[in-house]
Amino acid sequence: MSTSSKIHLSPSQQPVFYVPGISSETADVASELLQENHEKHHIYFNYAGFHNHIAHHLLSLFALNATPSELRQGWDDNVSYQRPPVPLKESIVTDMHNPKKYKTYLGSEKYYHDFLIFFQEEMDQKGWQEVLNEYLFKGDERADDMLVRMFGGILHPIIHLGFGVEFEQPAIIAEALAQAAVHDNWEAAHLVESEKAAKAHSPDGRSDTTIVQLLNEIYADTKRSSGGKAKYASQVHVTEANLEEKTAEMINAAVYFTGAAQNPPHQVKFDFWNIHAVNLSIFFCSFLRQPWLSTPNKIRLLEWKIRIDLAMYTSPRPPKLLLDEITNYKSKKDSSWEDIFKRVKTYHDDGHACKLVRAIANGEQVCKKYEDKDGFIIKGDMWRKLGNMAIDSVEAGSPDYVRSGAWSSVPLRDQSRL
Repeated sequence: MSTSSKIHLSPSQQPVFYVPGISSETADVASELLQENHEKHHIYFNYAGFHNHIAHHLLSLFALNATPSELRQGWDDNVSYQRPPVPLKESIVTDMHNPKKYKTYLGSEKYYHDFLIFFQEEMDQKGWQEVLNEYLFKGDERADDMLVRMFGGILHPIIHLGFGVEFEQPAIIAEALAQAAVHDNWEAAHLVESEKAAKAHSPDGRSDTTIVQLLNEIYADTKRSSGGKAKYASQVHVTEANLEEKTAEMINAAVYFTGAAQNPPHQVKFDFWNIHAVNLSIFFCSFLRQPWLSTPNKIRLLEWKIRIDLAMYTSPRPPKLLLDEITNYKSKKDSSWEDIFKRVKTYHDDGHACKLVRAIANGEQVCKKYEDKDGFIIKGDMWRKLGNMAIDSVEAGSPDYVRSGAWSSVPLRDQSRL
């Protein structure tokens, strides 16, 4: 049984997207390795804010029905450079139960271990669902501050939370809360202001503007004043009636602006920052499933996700989106989804590739019934082509991803294949 400090995966689990047939041995090995990571490692692997991705990697491999040896390869690829947590101070954990003192420890990575134990104690007393409702979704100053921190660090805290919720692991959820608590609150602070602007823009919360329309407007707006983020974010509105469809639209749009942002004649590569928008998208299907999460909070979460996606596309300069880079893509291997999964499970990295592939595969399933709707650009065989693009692009060699539009480091394509 999984608890706030014990990770236990079962082969009978049904996460949002998974490959059937997971064995007990795979579940046991994944649980064992995740437990060791939970007990022995900090959430950052260095002192510059670089995240420990082991939990993301192993849970993605588990969902893709990796063998025990593939799980251990993923572990071996990344365990050597992890750092241990800062020794626990019980007096600090006690302090954290005082709301006024709790605030004084926010934003500092040296308190990660203390926050982890604090949230575990809270879960033991209240249950993980109630802890999330209190510390993230209550709508008071403390919860809003924590929710902003969740969207910081290139979305890593909320990605971590998504894994914990999807796989029903309170210990992973405690890691996510502690991770958010040690992040700054400035990176995503615009989300609160954008929310206020959106309420002023449309008090009834209704809008017919699609996310793709907003992407097109952002690209066309060459001025992009300092208020640009709020200008577009204020046009994001989700209602109870369109919550499920808007979730699918968000997934479709994130995959579109990430996959179509190519720069020929350079090799196909995905932008490192934008893949996080795709990798996070899968968990919004999981959030929809949660009976303990209120509909207004599901709506709020999705609106924040769409707004942060728009900000990611905008910064530092919105790329031109080339849909034909997807529709005309020709892979040397042209793998089936089954073969794409096989390739990505043995790829040596920290898990970004298998997260990306799983999220794209999930998008195909979720968006299928909306293909004829406005705002759904990615459809049909484009999904599998994107899966091939994702694995081909990393297997092609360094750099795995392009960062901040720095295409000069990306090799040119093989001219014989153009």
